[in-house]
Amino acid sequence: MKTFISDFNKLVKLRLTLTVVFSASISFLIGAKQQGEVMWLNWVLLTIGGFLVTGAANGFNEIIEKDIDKLMKRTMDRPLPSGRMTTGQALVLSVFMGILGTMVLVKLNFIAGLLSVFSIFLYAFVYTPLKQKSPIAVFVGAIPGALPPLIGYYAAFRSAGFGLEYAAVSEAAVVITPLVLFTIQFFWQYPHFWAIAWVADDDYRNAGIRLLPTTKKDSTSAAMIFISALLMIPAGFLPMYYGFGGLVFTIVSLLGGLMFTWYGYQHYKLRTDASAKKVMYVSFLYLPLTQLVLLFDFIPF
Repeated sequence: MKTFISDFNKLVKLRLTLTVVFSASISFLIGAKQQGEVMWLNWVLLTIGGFLVTGAANGFNEIIEKDIDKLMKRTMDRPLPSGRMTTGQALVLSVFMGILGTMVLVKLNFIAGLLSVFSIFLYAFVYTPLKQKSPIAVFVGAIPGALPPLIGYYAAFRSAGFGLEYAAVSEAAVVITPLVLFTIQFFWQYPHFWAIAWVADDDYRNAGIRLLPTTKKDSTSAAMIFISALLMIPAGFLPMYYGFGGLVFTIVSLLGGLMFTWYGYQHYKLRTDASAKKVMYVSFLYLPLTQLVLLFDFIPF
């Protein structure tokens, strides 16, 4: 049982899945705060459904990449490439999680369920095979990677057929708020994933995966990391600009954007794995911290 739990954690990429669920759950609470009511049972259901859907997407990803994972040090100990789990077992688990998770999210809100299905499809069946063909995969992968805030936000609303019940919230708010949350997380993924791609480039290269903008550790790829880090400064001002982010959030996001920019610039000058790791570490801190601060410094409109 201990081995199965360990392998299950690796199949669903537990740390990544928990990060995604955290993002969705914070957005749920923002949507609930906007309405003036937190339905905690629905928050629990979102957490469970989000975990299952994300775990399914990661499971499908590992099934498709099982032969590639054998070639990389960072992935060769996963259950499929190591032979501890068969493809059939992984497929049954992933399909079960995908169906059950989608059913839970659809029960909460039809739009949230629909977005979850789209996220699984785009991540597992478009982004995953595209990784071996073109660096454009990072752009494609950034879309399902930024959908959790949308899923979480809309799950906080009751369904009204194909729409939402939002009597206490303006129509503009239910469009602008989730799109801003999506936009911030979308742009965050570029310095995050390109920094990871720089650090893991040798390992990726062994498997035929090239995710850096030019497929090489060159000045252009480093410049793209710097520019994408720089974009986090204006992105952090979006909530205040649209009237729902407070001063505390704006200051924290500005400081985070400046850190992103500084380490991105240092990486552009040095172009080393160590400098790329600093960009990566900032990205790990930036997203959960700013999301938490926004939750407590949120101004309903």
